[in-house]
Amino acid sequence: MSVRKKIEEPNGVFFITFTCARWLPLFDITNGYDAVYKWFDYLKEQQHHIIAYVIMPSHVHVMIAFSTTRISINTIVGNGKRFMAYELVKKLKLQGNIALLNEMASWVNKTEQLQNKRHQVFEPSFDRKECYSIHFMQQKVDYIHLNPSKARLVTLPEEYKHSSAAYYYTGKQGVYPVITYMELQDIDLTS
Repeated sequence: MSVRKKIEEPNGVFFITFTCARWLPLFDITNGYDAVYKWFDYLKEQQHHIIAYVIMPSHVHVMIAFSTTRISINTIVGNGKRFMAYELVKKLKLQGNIALLNEMASWVNKTEQLQNKRHQVFEPSFDRKECYSIHFMQQKVDYIHLNPSKARLVTLPEEYKHSSAAYYYTGKQGVYPVITYMELQDIDLTS
């Protein structure tokens, strides 16, 4: 489902994907995985829950259980992408990667330049699917965790460092702690 469609619900479980501009492996180039984890921290502070995730070199898949919020879920995700973009640009500047920064600047259209946008870090929208059932959540969690294996980054899903697969497969939390979609059943997202 296209990203440009507004999520009307004030809460719920969503499978969300966003991609670096032109599929650049920006998380790998900048070692910017921590920017995503900082966004996850912010989400948790707002009483949302990270169910599953994988941070690939060029994109992120995450399942988030949003508790009732007055801020739209689209805005929450958009603000998160903006925060991560600033962090990745800062890392590129520290690396002295001027060529890549100039290339990313050339992708910003005139209207966005007038709004002070300097670099195109992410594709302009994000994909989302609402997860209505346990079966659908299981499908999406499997998809998330198998992504690094399908991309041949690892042999086994739980070997990929920037993923929640280790918790689902071994019971040991990985780099970032999550709750499973089954644990989520005991949480009221409407309060």
